[in-house]
Amino acid sequence: MQEIIENIQHIKQRIETACLNANRNPKEIKLLLATKTVSPEGIKTALKNGVTLIAENKIQELKEKYEDLKNTPHINHFIGHLQSNKIKDILKYDVACLQSLDRNELAEKLHQRLLTEHKTLEVLIQVNTSSEESKFGVTPENTISLVQQVAQFNTLKIKGLMTIGLFSAEVDKVRKCFQLLKKLQQEIIELQIPNVEMNELSMGMSGDLEIAIEEGATIIRVGTAIFGKRMYPDSYYWNEKTT
Repeated sequence: MQEIIENIQHIKQRIETACLNANRNPKEIKLLLATKTVSPEGIKTALKNGVTLIAENKIQELKEKYEDLKNTPHINHFIGHLQSNKIKDILKYDVACLQSLDRNELAEKLHQRLLTEHKTLEVLIQVNTSSEESKFGVTPENTISLVQQVAQFNTLKIKGLMTIGLFSAEVDKVRKCFQLLKKLQQEIIELQIPNVEMNELSMGMSGDLEIAIEEGATIIRVGTAIFGKRMYPDSYYWNEKTT
């Protein structure tokens, strides 16, 4: 568990250094812990050492860890593909923000459920900036249209955009994904769509957070660099079409 504490400090240092190099304020960056496959004990260690934002990408893990974590202060986001029949679970297990809203059909069903429960939900629109078939997300060319559609539902509070960048050692290709998300953010801001905020860009993970910060990220999703390597590479866990 000591290793987790040291890793958090290391990641915070990486964020600070990246901000310094990009002439940004580190306070603009939120560190989100991607807790897939991590034990409740490991998560609690992180939460007790200066991190408050966590996220699962499987409903099953959200459910399984809920009781263990509910008495430790934290904020829950959801970053995986959400099937319509799991909407009730998102609300039941206190998810504050759905980062992976990528289709109007899901938005409509979320809205109906939220109306019934007299709740609202913060959302980010997930964009497939790498055009990979293995990833969910609205296409870049349909992003503005989806934002306009989702904005019609007053229970859904759009806060920004999310993307999972290309898994590649080629920095330029990864950077283009993040630049595309930033460009879409600016285009949406210019449209001044009612019921839409565009303050958040959730992009960048353990391997590419510096590039993401340079390109305007406000939420960095880090898992392996804090909790240690998983059994399979990131590309396995984020190949969402297999889930």
